[in-house]
Amino acid sequence: MKELLIKVDDLQDQGIMRLLEEHRREMFQYSPPESIHALDVAELKHPSLTFWSAWQGDQIAGCGALKELSETHAEVKSMRTAKVFLRRGVSSRLLEVMLSEAKSRGYRRLSLETGTHKAFEPAIALYRKFGFMETAPFGEYSEDPHSLFMTKFI
Repeated sequence: MKELLIKVDDLQDQGIMRLLEEHRREMFQYSPPESIHALDVAELKHPSLTFWSAWQGDQIAGCGALKELSETHAEVKSMRTAKVFLRRGVSSRLLEVMLSEAKSRGYRRLSLETGTHKAFEPAIALYRKFGFMETAPFGEYSEDPHSLFMTKFI
């Protein structure tokens, strides 16, 4: 893969907007509305979040965000790889950046929520590869058969 540029993003680029719209649309294909926790653009701009985008040249390759839940706990949000970049390591690189940032901020725990439909299996495998383990709901989440909760102590 050519050089991948990962940067903190201000959510202004139309490529990012399209990727996030695709992300939200796809969530509705695999989960009922009450089980979808994907954030909209306004929510992603909240000061408690840092949003990164991954680029190869002028092509958007992926994105992800960290949401601070407390001084020691953060959540991975909006992880998405553009379809043309699937299985090329984009999400791994984004997760590496987020883990590094989480450590530098002093977080001791990183958690996430993902779906249980088979379409989410590649994401679940990625998180397991990085040491995330299944856990009980955290933060404002509650038990849901369409949600899988994972956490990693760092």
